[in-house]
Amino acid sequence: MAPLLDVSDEVRAEIGEEETRRLLAGENAPGTYDCTSCRTPGDSTQERTSTVLFVGDETAVLAFAHAACIPSQVVPVAEEQLQGAVRSIAGEGTAPPAPAVPFHSPVRPAPVPAQMPAPEAAPRQAVLGITCGLIIVEEALHPALVIEPTGPVARAGAIGGGDDFLPLLIEQGFMPQLDLAAPPSPLTGWSVLLAMGKLHAVLQPPMGGAPAAAWWQAHQPLQVSDGWRAAVNRTNAVFVYAGPAGAIGRQPREDLLREALDRACARGQLVSAAMPLSGT
Repeated sequence: MAPLLDVSDEVRAEIGEEETRRLLAGENAPGTYDCTSCRTPGDSTQERTSTVLFVGDETAVLAFAHAACIPSQVVPVAEEQLQGAVRSIAGEGTAPPAPAVPFHSPVRPAPVPAQMPAPEAAPRQAVLGITCGLIIVEEALHPALVIEPTGPVARAGAIGGGDDFLPLLIEQGFMPQLDLAAPPSPLTGWSVLLAMGKLHAVLQPPMGGAPAAAWWQAHQPLQVSDGWRAAVNRTNAVFVYAGPAGAIGRQPREDLLREALDRACARGQLVSAAMPLSGT
């Protein structure tokens, strides 16, 4: 029985027509698999299944996911992470085999450029800190990201002090959050990238035909909680809140984070946006 596979045009272009034909014919497709998004079992002979191609500098790994969780797509990831997955598939690592098929291909994804002005602060560059948590809005749990730089953020070329972090975000389409009881407004073109169950980046719209660029990108992929991943799989949207340096702080518990967001909101120091999930 042929598998119920979805192979997007971008995946087809990367793996080639011959490999696509073999997949759709069931020659290289798994019967059962663990979804690379929700990590629960799937069966490609019984339900629609997405092909998800993770690509590094020299290696590509084809994984499978419930089509209801994520669409078929190409996801750039670090080469060393893919090499670890290949070693696990080959039985060389200590991790259990991953539900994926390794491909060694000439794929060379270009480095992701940043399109917003780089945060600048004297004497050192500010870094965007990020916190994952769940927030109750309209009596429902929603996955949230809270972003706060480690120092003032100036416009490129600006002279003197000042913090332009919130104005820069508002110019990009973020909206002032005046009441945490209300959900953030959707921000077209932006998305949150989850790959292999970990948080990789916040993506902003492409410019001039280029691929989507990372506005924020994890130095190492961040693990998210099972509750956060379950919530985002249910809503397919992430509430992203951002405040200037010192407005929110790093809070050890979600109730304290909510209180800090309430205070920043009351002071007019909070902007927000709702973003769809991209990747896995």
